[in-house]
Amino acid sequence: MASATAPAAAAPTLAPPLQQLRHLAEELRLLLPRVRVGEAQETTEEFNREMFWRRLNEAAVTVSREATTLTTVFSQLPLPSPQETQKFCEQVHAAIKAFIAVYYLLPKDQGITLRKLVRGATLDIVDGMAQLMEVLSITPTQSPENNDLISYNSVWVACQQMPQIPRDNKAATLLMLTKNVDFVKDAHEEMERAVEECDPYSGLLNDTDENNSDNHNDEDDVLGFPSNQDLYWSEDDQELIIPCLALVRASKACLKKIRILVAENGKKDQVAQLDDIVDISDEISPSVDDLALSIYPPMCHLTVRINSAKLVSVLKKALEITKASHVTPQPEDSWIPLLINAIDHCMNRIKELTQSELEL
Repeated sequence: MASATAPAAAAPTLAPPLQQLRHLAEELRLLLPRVRVGEAQETTEEFNREMFWRRLNEAAVTVSREATTLTTVFSQLPLPSPQETQKFCEQVHAAIKAFIAVYYLLPKDQGITLRKLVRGATLDIVDGMAQLMEVLSITPTQSPENNDLISYNSVWVACQQMPQIPRDNKAATLLMLTKNVDFVKDAHEEMERAVEECDPYSGLLNDTDENNSDNHNDEDDVLGFPSNQDLYWSEDDQELIIPCLALVRASKACLKKIRILVAENGKKDQVAQLDDIVDISDEISPSVDDLALSIYPPMCHLTVRINSAKLVSVLKKALEITKASHVTPQPEDSWIPLLINAIDHCMNRIKELTQSELEL
């Protein structure tokens, strides 16, 4: 018969505090792929927008509070005991999982664009918390570097930005269109600045080395530095840049016009059409970037032609989708054919100036 005084099973040994933090960081990072591909939770209940956003903001406040608590106790000596650390880590993990659970309550029928924004904010919070765990576990306690990293850690920034997230798909669409306008505007300004200065690589080379250039030409060629003829535009290059700049200006005008139509005529319940507009508009900025990069010397005229044609295709598709949607109540609106004519004029000029490349 077993003795009544048999010893109880030994309690599992807990890892040291800093090791627990590193383990928590790893666990949080394992959640990121699931959030990226996770689907909305199926439910028969009608979506309550006001309740969803209240719960999401409350969950963000909880995450921020847990991050602050953990930072406070691990930024001073003595460090918490393994048992105390386990409790803190469990609270952080629970807060993060609770926030993710709220995100999953946002159904697709509220708009893919809106859902992408909320998903991005969720990823920022999870990743920011994982970064915080790594900082607290690696950087020596109370060091200036540690305090600086913690003060600007992205988890608090991400939590504070939650109230600024658009509340419906129309607002989310306008936000994404505004970002795309800004991206294209920046690319256009950079192109114009380079053309005005007639020096695309201004500031990249050390002017003080000019006197020694004759002694190093051979070495530079071997090392892969651009030769003199690769640093500047030829007359043919400069002529080709003109319609390229006009095409980028047309891209900016296209995005601005689409944004105005969405702002004035967009309906919150037409989520699918708004998502389609965002999807095609998101392709404009990368296409502009490809064209902008291809005009830098040494310029390949055939590449410029190909990238221009890709941009024109995206622009026309964006205009077609916008024209066919509810945001264009009068499809015969004159600005759309005018903009298409301007785009065609730019592309035709680019074709004329690059025709010789096709005949080689």
